[in-house]
Amino acid sequence: MNATNSISQQSKAPHAHSGPWAASVLRRRIAEGELLPGDKLSEQALAESLGLSRNTLRESFTLLNSELIITRIPNRGVFVASPDADDVREIYAVRRTVEPACLAWGEGLDVDRLEEIIAEARAGLAAGDVPRMASANQAFHEQLVASSDSDLLQELMGRVLARMRLVFHAMSDAPDFHSHYVERNAQLLELLRAGKRMEAAQTLRDYLDTAEAELLRHIEDRSN
Repeated sequence: MNATNSISQQSKAPHAHSGPWAASVLRRRIAEGELLPGDKLSEQALAESLGLSRNTLRESFTLLNSELIITRIPNRGVFVASPDADDVREIYAVRRTVEPACLAWGEGLDVDRLEEIIAEARAGLAAGDVPRMASANQAFHEQLVASSDSDLLQELMGRVLARMRLVFHAMSDAPDFHSHYVERNAQLLELLRAGKRMEAAQTLRDYLDTAEAELLRHIEDRSN
């Protein structure tokens, strides 16, 4: 499937037609689930829709390729990546380091915003809406990292979440995967409201271990 048309004219940035800007647009679209594993990125159509030269677009592809978010296949083109087991291990190694630290020490934690995200996740669960649950989960973890008030960490998390969304897509045939984590996130919020930040951090580490193991089992089962 060619998903280039999902990048609309509204995505243009008249003030910043640069490779890093184009990479951020594509990264965000992937993180939001608008571009899926295996989608082909048409260089010509993307350059036109984003108002970029092809050389500038190629610069953005180089950035995303270095982040393992896209894949270049000789004589075929550029595609959104399809993460494997090694990608999952790398993603969770980063998440176990960054997210619990933000829970423990992030000074900008917005528990009211987290409450809103939990409500959205529960609504998705009640409706059996897997993409809605996945998006709420992404938003919850993004909000945890935002509490660091660090642009560098948030940039890193943007890359991780884009790759994480691709991993979540691999779980589309296991809808129960996302439902497990709605109340796990709610539990983290309860610990935060009780002022038990270190306990919340350890709970999150345990939860990330569980999620990683479940993803790896699923990937292994699919490959057999």
